[in-house]
Amino acid sequence: MSWLFGLNKGQPEPPPGLPAQPPPPPAGGSSGGGDKPKDKWSNFDPTGLERAAQAAKDLDKSRHAKEALDLARMQEQSTQLEHQSKIKEYEAAVEQLKGDQIRIQGEERRKTLNEETKQHQARAQYQDKLARQRYEDQLRQQQILNEENLRKQEESVQKQEAMRKATIEHEMELRHKNELLRIEAESKARARVERENADIIREQIRLKAAEHRQTVLESIKTAGAVFGEGFRAFVSDWDKVTATVAGLTLLAVGVYSARNATGVAGRYIEARLGKPSLVRETSRFTVGEAIKHPTVKRLKSKPQDALEGVVLSPTLEERVRDVAIATRNTRQNNGLYRNILMYGPPGTGKTLFAKKLAMHSGMDYAIMTGGDVAPMGRDGVTAMHKVFDWANTSRRGLLLFVDEADAFLRKRSTEKISEDLRATLNAFLYRTGEQSNKFMLVLASNQPEQFDWAINDRIDEIVNFALPGPDERDRLVRLYFDKYVLEPATGGRQRMKLAQFDYIAKCSEIAKRTEGMSGREISKLGVAWQAAAYSSEDGVLTEAMIDARVDDAVKQHRQKMDWLHAEEEAQAKTLTPPKPEGTSGVYFKREPDTVCNYTI
Repeated sequence: MSWLFGLNKGQPEPPPGLPAQPPPPPAGGSSGGGDKPKDKWSNFDPTGLERAAQAAKDLDKSRHAKEALDLARMQEQSTQLEHQSKIKEYEAAVEQLKGDQIRIQGEERRKTLNEETKQHQARAQYQDKLARQRYEDQLRQQQILNEENLRKQEESVQKQEAMRKATIEHEMELRHKNELLRIEAESKARARVERENADIIREQIRLKAAEHRQTVLESIKTAGAVFGEGFRAFVSDWDKVTATVAGLTLLAVGVYSARNATGVAGRYIEARLGKPSLVRETSRFTVGEAIKHPTVKRLKSKPQDALEGVVLSPTLEERVRDVAIATRNTRQNNGLYRNILMYGPPGTGKTLFAKKLAMHSGMDYAIMTGGDVAPMGRDGVTAMHKVFDWANTSRRGLLLFVDEADAFLRKRSTEKISEDLRATLNAFLYRTGEQSNKFMLVLASNQPEQFDWAINDRIDEIVNFALPGPDERDRLVRLYFDKYVLEPATGGRQRMKLAQFDYIAKCSEIAKRTEGMSGREISKLGVAWQAAAYSSEDGVLTEAMIDARVDDAVKQHRQKMDWLHAEEEAQAKTLTPPKPEGTSGVYFKREPDTVCNYTI
């Protein structure tokens, strides 16, 4: 209803049907002059009341009065609701401000706690660092003190040793002088006595010579008389002569028979217990070696793990473990052994696995190399048969490992080999034609493509020993670092010390740097570290010394690879003949165990 009284400046338009409001009269009018002082009622305009009264009358007269009152009431209610909603919004804003303030206080408190935690951690780390530094300083001072005491003890021992040597030398000198004086006095006295008794001594010598001559002559006469009487008595008795001749004849026959029997027995013992000339190393002992080295208990010990000390890739390790288990069960069940070919670069663990396989299976092992066959010439066939005869006498079964087998098991049709080597190869093929329950054949080669086809036919299992990967190199470096560096340094029995550095990180770094190197090269690297420590003045192996040996090993490995590649390129150029003019498609066809057929 405020618009009825003219109180609002922005007056809304009256509802339809109501009379228009009269314009307000101009201000100023009937009140007194401007000279009088104005009170609070001096500016009151009664026209508003008049307009309100007039509007109320007009509204009562209008037919829309009720609707106008309802509209006014609704406007007031809307105004009140808007006012209440603003109050609610204000209260919500206040609550939100309170929540924001609590959240900010929580964040500040959390930041304060985090900062305090960081400060406590930093203080604890700093205190721990100080404690470690104090401990290291104490250790360093103790080490310096120990070294100083050791140096003083060594100097004291050296001084005592020098004094003892000087005393001994002085005593020896005095003793030598006294001995010389005694000998000189005795010599002078003996010479004086001999000069005084020269005639008596010569007479004694003459009498002794005459007596000895008479005794010898009488002995000769007596012996001649006795021998002559005995010979005449023997010749005159024919029974004694006959018995003597028969005894000499039987003696000769016995000597001849004993010599032949000894030869036969010797050959039998050699075949059973002796080691053939082609065998370089074996676990079987002869009788003499068993007496000299009583290791029978060691031979009867429990079988070892086939992969103990052998580092291989997981796939290859699983495969060779299956081979080891199958070989062990074959021996226990007296089955037929399978022949194995192991090929790969040098130093990848072929020989070591062959020995471990024999020990794991409870078998004896014998190692021979193919390079020893060719120099034997005509004796190669006999030596080869002796090897297999000796292998068949093993009660535990024999694992015959042939290293560098491609040296004499070459192709007979394409390779230029001597007749003696060809005969030896044929003897080898004859003895390995069938599988045996007495021996197991294991061949190792770096060039298996050079084998004769008959050799390939006798192979039952082929295993590729590749170069170690990153994980295998890491295990190998750790293994040989422990074996050649840590164990001697911590054992205390050798002149070797190890500087302080991160051993595990260094081994991982070395494993990455030794890419392409074999297990044997990594083991030689461990030996080089040990030699570097022994060659130093104080016997301390430092990280710089290890890096230097690794750099040298890597350079040497690259140089070897360059030589190998150059040799392969030269062989490839040599083995590639120029194509003859006027021919096309001439090639050689290889048939197994036959001569080459020329096909055009």
